[in-house]
Amino acid sequence: MIAIGSDHAAFEFKNKIKKYLAGKGIECKDYGCDDTNRTDYPIYGEAVARAVTKGECERGIVCCGTGVGISLAANKVKGIRAVVCSEVYTAKLSRAHNNTNILSLGSRVVTIERAKMIIDAWLNTEYEGGRHEKRIKMISKIEDKN
Repeated sequence: MIAIGSDHAAFEFKNKIKKYLAGKGIECKDYGCDDTNRTDYPIYGEAVARAVTKGECERGIVCCGTGVGISLAANKVKGIRAVVCSEVYTAKLSRAHNNTNILSLGSRVVTIERAKMIIDAWLNTEYEGGRHEKRIKMISKIEDKN
């Protein structure tokens, strides 16, 4: 199950992603927003992040105009490693090396077709572990200090 959320700027974009994932047999749980009325992205970034850390969903996808603001909010939740992607290479390496658990996309930055390619790469890339695990643990220690 994928947690998904967006602000108003990416509401329609989010719905296209949900439809795309449903067509691939991937279930999504939508954490809002529910329309194009102006709203605040931190609400939805946090909601998706908490769903992931609580184990309600395996991973999450968040969207706002650039993908940056909502990723910043998600990354404030302990245990979240959200990445903003506008191309496939970063999506793959963020999973393989950083074990990212939230993907953030900008509806004003990438087309829906590019977003689909990024999502596929992100979902289909496994974490390599090994030498990367030390760095993941270092990130967790930083979180523990705060």
